[in-house]
Amino acid sequence: MENEAIIRLTAFLGLFSLFALLESLAPRKARTQPRSKRWLTNWAMQIIDTIALRALALALPLLAVGAAVDAGQNGWGLFNRIDLPVWAEVMLAILIFDFAIWFQHLITHKVPVLWRFHRVHHADRDIDVTTAIRFHPVEIAFSMLLKIGLVYLIGPSALAIILFEIILNGTALFNHANLRLPLGLDAIVRLVLVTPDMHRVHHSVHRHEHDSNYGFALSIWDRILGTYIAQPQAGHDDMTIGLQWQDDRPTKLGWALSLPFFRK
Repeated sequence: MENEAIIRLTAFLGLFSLFALLESLAPRKARTQPRSKRWLTNWAMQIIDTIALRALALALPLLAVGAAVDAGQNGWGLFNRIDLPVWAEVMLAILIFDFAIWFQHLITHKVPVLWRFHRVHHADRDIDVTTAIRFHPVEIAFSMLLKIGLVYLIGPSALAIILFEIILNGTALFNHANLRLPLGLDAIVRLVLVTPDMHRVHHSVHRHEHDSNYGFALSIWDRILGTYIAQPQAGHDDMTIGLQWQDDRPTKLGWALSLPFFRK
């Protein structure tokens, strides 16, 4: 789709800047590490992830948006075999893909080899807007492969995939932001969307807490499937974020990239 990359990049940078500003104005939790070192490492990982996806595009004929175009041209996938209004198709596609990301997130916690890569994300000892872009490139590639497979199975339009990706990126930036929302507003927003306070529970060092609140955009899946925890047991101010056995090394890029190959 023409200008798809520019549209997504503009939305991402605009939302990143917005939430970075808001969390600076109204922080929820005091930092434990200097922001400069963390941000440098987390942004470096985002750049490496982007390069990894470009490399994946050389090995595969199409990534998610291209796969949607290809599926549409060939009549592959459920939505290409039934006649739905555009708005209904887009809404259903977003719901299906959001649940798929929820399920993918769940299995990265339950399958040991996937957890080795996903724990790179959880190793961040502070949680802020850059934590949303801190993922190991192997996990990013795995996620893209799952999306491509689901695109061919469901057959959504390229528009639906672009909107989903923008929503996914935007809500991930929002719910990872170190942002203090008024409690009343948080209670209303989390009826639909995952809020920063809701997702922060997921980054707790306690296993029963980080095995909860898997949603990235919609909060309904955790509520429906029994993985919802409203608040951390120690409270947001006193909770510890990260992995139980780690130290200050998560701010080092080399350590973060090699973490999946540690025995712990």
